[in-house]
This record gives sequence, structure tokens and C-alpha cells, in this order.
Amino acid sequence: MPTTAPHALADVTASDSTLRSFLHGLPGVDAVGLEARAASLGTRSIKTTAKAYAIDLAISMVDLTTLEGADTPGKVRALGAKAVHPDPTDRTTPATAAVCVYPDMVATAKEAVAGSGVKVASVATAFPAGRAALAVKLADVRDAVAAGADEIDMVIDRGAFLAGKYGKVYEEIVAVKEASGATRLKVIFETGELSTYDNIRRASWLGMLAGADFIKTSTGKVAVNATPANTLLMLEAVRDFRAQTGVQVGVKPAGGIRTSKDAIKFLVLVNETAGTDWLDNHWFRFGASSLLNDLLMQRQKLATGRYSGPDYVTVD
Repeated sequence: MPTTAPHALADVTASDSTLRSFLHGLPGVDAVGLEARAASLGTRSIKTTAKAYAIDLAISMVDLTTLEGADTPGKVRALGAKAVHPDPTDRTTPATAAVCVYPDMVATAKEAVAGSGVKVASVATAFPAGRAALAVKLADVRDAVAAGADEIDMVIDRGAFLAGKYGKVYEEIVAVKEASGATRLKVIFETGELSTYDNIRRASWLGMLAGADFIKTSTGKVAVNATPANTLLMLEAVRDFRAQTGVQVGVKPAGGIRTSKDAIKFLVLVNETAGTDWLDNHWFRFGASSLLNDLLMQRQKLATGRYSGPDYVTVD
């Protein structure tokens, strides 16, 4: 098999059998312990000054997303404007990390955020199901890159993964990484379809071995998306991967994170699990749309002592 694995783990990807042996040799996940730790960290009390910092940090980590069949150029331009200036009445509000759109909307999004530093991410590889031939998936990626995407969010073939065809999934990620060139690659597992925490741990390591720049929980299109527990598990994986290889990989929980309180819980998970090196939007993102609205309202509450009216923020 082709390899992009760091030298310290290069032998792991030499064949299907060595890859399977490695993934099934990872420690089993204690589900009760994992969920208990995630719940415990979620009870941490955040004081006012730290809360203000955390809200601004969370805003800067948002991938402001629209992935609907009804997306129009006007909607994408409005989303880009919001990403650049989330609160037009307060220019101290940080910009979001990125806007995330379908490949055909990349050029429109690039124009909307030009000169701002906000990245344009594009889903690809037959998002969200990933049910297409590899040639089609790679064409999807190349179209997005050619249009100017700074980041590619790909989906793995969950059917192949669940059937134990780890080599096939690995080779597909490697091929997408190659097609992406210098564009950063986020690999989406759709954790809600992987059934077990052991599978999420295996998928995390598989994605990192194949060259993922980020590992991402979900598409936001299924019933179970990002949870504190599955995100904690992925944070442990990137921490341990860097300890073994020296390579740092980002994490992106996506789907279902809607409130400032939720976002701050995830930031606590990052700090207490992976560490402060990941408390930066180069290494941690929120895949969200409605989350930004609540972050902005909570930010205004801290600044003025009162909640804004319902028309204070745009509704995405």
C-alpha cells in the first residue's frame, strides 16, 4: 500500500494485514470511564473573565457552514460577510476560522471573504454519504481545489470501514490527500454510524496514518453527531499520535453544538486532554451554523449586562 504514515509508524501501513493488526491492537475503550470523564469535565466552572476569553476563542474556531440543496450565491455571500464581521456593530469581535460550502460555491465564498484571512472549506468526496467511485470523489476534490478551497472536508467510506476493509479506506484517504495538494485535509468519520467507541479510535488512527491534517466527527446530517465523549476520544488519539510520531493533527467536532455553554465544555475537553497547543483555530474547529448566533448573544450579555433582542444576530 502507499504510505504517508510518519516514519515511526511506516511499517504499520505496509499491508492490509499489518494495518488491521495495528488497529485491532489499539487498547479497547472503556465506554463507562470515557463518558464519565467527559461528563465530569463538562461540569467545570468558568468565571467571567475566562468566559469572555473562551467565547472569543470559540468564535475564532467556528467553521460557519451552509450545506443545503437550497444554497444560493446570495446566501453564501451573506455567510461570508458574517464570517468576516460576525457582529458588524462591534469590530472587536473576532472573525470565524472559515466558511464551509459545497464545491460549486467555493468561488463565491472566496470572493466574499477575500483579504480577510477567513478560510474557505469545501466538503467533497460525494458528501455526505460518500457513495461514489473513487474517480468521482477525486474529481470532486480537484474541482474544489481549482476553485480556490483552502481546506477539504472529505468523508470516509463507512461501509468499507465497517466491513473491515481498512486498506481500502486508507488508500482512498491517501489519494484524496494527494489530490488536495497543499490544501489542508479534514477527514470525516461520521461517528454516529461507526457504532462503537473502539471503531472511532480505530478510524482516528487510520485517518492520521493516511495523512489527515484534521480528524472530524460528523457531517451534521445524521441523528448522532459530535458528543463530548466521542470528541474526547479523538482528542486522546491526536495527543497520543503526536507523542509517538511528533506530528500534530487537528480535531473538528461538527453537528449538534448549538450553545456557548456547549462550546466552552468542548474547549475544556481540549485543554484537559490534548493541551493548550490545540487551543488555536489551526488545530481545533467547530463545525456549526447556529452556534455562532448564541456565542454573539452571550458576548453581548457579558459586555452590556443584558441579552440582546431576537434581531440582534442574523438567523442562518
